[in-house]
Amino acid sequence: MFGLFNTVPSISVTELQERVKNTIHLLDVRTPGEYRSGHILKAKNVPLNKIDDYKGSLTEDVYVICQSGMRSKKAAKILQKKGYNVVNIRGGMSQWTGQIRGGK
Repeated sequence: MFGLFNTVPSISVTELQERVKNTIHLLDVRTPGEYRSGHILKAKNVPLNKIDDYKGSLTEDVYVICQSGMRSKKAAKILQKKGYNVVNIRGGMSQWTGQIRGGK
């Protein structure tokens, strides 16, 4: 069992579909190429290798998504250590059935 500081809260893509109806901070940590091939409308591309440079609000939840949920979990742990309230998206884009857009 993990200690309190090792666990990152997570939600399903179904729950995310409800939450994106409101204003949320959603980071897509896939590569720029993957992001351009299709991403969630409100998602900002911050590739995993650049996640350390992310500067956002420490008072608002940050949602993190990747292709399957592995990279987003890594990114979430990094952000959590920096003091962010992070929520990982289980299943990632491979399970997302909502609208996506291509390009930047």
